[in-house]
Amino acid sequence: MKAMETENFRALCDEYGISAKTGYKWRERFLRHGMAGMEEWSRRPKGHANQLPEGVVCEMVRLKGAHPHWGPRKIRELYLRRHGTAASESSFKRILEHAGLTQPRRRRRATAAGRLWSGRRAQSPNEVWTVDFKGWWYDRKGTRCEPLTVRDEHSRYLLELRRVADARGQTVRACFEGLFERHGLPGAIRSDNGTPFAHVHALMGLSRLSAWWLALGIDLERGRPGHPQDNGGHERMHRDIRTELQPRTAEQEALDLWRHEFNHERPHEALGMKCPAQVYQNSPRRYEGTPEDLDYPGLDSRKVNKVGSLRWHTATLFISASLAGWSVGLKPADRGLLEVWFGRLLLGWIDPATDSFLRAEDRPQEAVQP
Repeated sequence: MKAMETENFRALCDEYGISAKTGYKWRERFLRHGMAGMEEWSRRPKGHANQLPEGVVCEMVRLKGAHPHWGPRKIRELYLRRHGTAASESSFKRILEHAGLTQPRRRRRATAAGRLWSGRRAQSPNEVWTVDFKGWWYDRKGTRCEPLTVRDEHSRYLLELRRVADARGQTVRACFEGLFERHGLPGAIRSDNGTPFAHVHALMGLSRLSAWWLALGIDLERGRPGHPQDNGGHERMHRDIRTELQPRTAEQEALDLWRHEFNHERPHEALGMKCPAQVYQNSPRRYEGTPEDLDYPGLDSRKVNKVGSLRWHTATLFISASLAGWSVGLKPADRGLLEVWFGRLLLGWIDPATDSFLRAEDRPQEAVQP
């Protein structure tokens, strides 16, 4: 095209308010397809470099049909073994989803009880104790046993391996009272989210047992739901109990002997081949019984009544039945709110403008020290 024609074409494009590039595109369409080229075309690509042949897609579907409970990753591995090459995992996922042969993975809902996971690991004795129930079993005499196990995380010292009558909070509390009298108080206790250590529907997952720990100045640590590795050392100890003790007996005398061997005779690689009893020492924090109530120096306080509520002006605000009989502290915060503390745990905020209680677990804020 000559220079004059080019200039005229650009001027024509300017007159109609389009770029020269767009004008040349429409001109080329007209020259190739006539008036049909002036219609709007779909922008969807007619193909792509990674488009799978029909035979490959059919083989994917066939393998999935033969293994309906397998996911795209396993189906791809099976395809790869049979054919030597395979499309990407994302391609398998896309094809099987399009064919309606996969179920979306259900995401585990984060529970309030699991929000107390900090990820910290003990660096000294009594910094963190871990607790759980070993799954029940029957011995050769038909006696059922479901022992409570308590362990010092740093030293691996097995503080308790005890048959209990039941898993109620009061029963477990009596065991811990004995432990606290013998060994003192730990800095924190880590548990799972089951009863009696936690209450899945309560504020911050608090149970009466865990509220008692807080009242004693013990921090709460909770493993995350679906993450058994959060208490991996404790689970490993349970595996040893299952292998070495469970098949033989459920008598308390046998549990005591096994605990003594575990603490005083068994070397641990993580301890430089020392025994737990060589590393563990009692806590300097002595147990002096349960306080009548909690004090909050410099803060206003309100007592939680027997149904778990407190009075604020003319309103009755429900907090948690697990805190019945205890006082909480109120601390001024930003935006006119009042922080509500139980010991060193931030429970939420009172909004004086609406006379309502805002739960900390419903807001993306972390508890800090008062």
